[in-house]
Amino acid sequence: MASPSGENTNDGGEMIDILLVEPNQGDVRLFEENLEQGKIFNSIHAVSNGEAALDFVNQQGEYEEAPQPDLILLEPQLPGKSGMEVLSELNNEPELTEIPVIILTSSEVGQDIVKSHGLEADEYIRKPVEAEEFVSFAKEVEDFWLAVVQNNGESDE
Repeated sequence: MASPSGENTNDGGEMIDILLVEPNQGDVRLFEENLEQGKIFNSIHAVSNGEAALDFVNQQGEYEEAPQPDLILLEPQLPGKSGMEVLSELNNEPELTEIPVIILTSSEVGQDIVKSHGLEADEYIRKPVEAEEFVSFAKEVEDFWLAVVQNNGESDE
């Protein structure tokens, strides 16, 4: 995380805002704990359903003052509006297509299910089931983010 002065002290770049769209509050806690211990400095914002996710990214309603997320971790199976509906709306709004989306799959077929709906995410990572799996999950998210930052830096030159 950031230093007490609010400055970022690692080589991973600036503080990033991660939007976690996850209905299970126990998983949210595990995600937060493990991502906070990682190499990337982040601020995690969690919502539990698709409607709230879209309000957050569009900065509407109670999320009017929310920061635009730099990365979205999206569970496909959500109450109300599904993760696939959220992904579809994100893909159809030009100003939001730049936000990388990681789909949290529950099995090997999760990626195929999302793609069968004609949708595409930036990355698919298997959602941890056991508490100890969250550490390797956090590493995968960090690796993905660092690759995104590195690729963006190369395209700016």
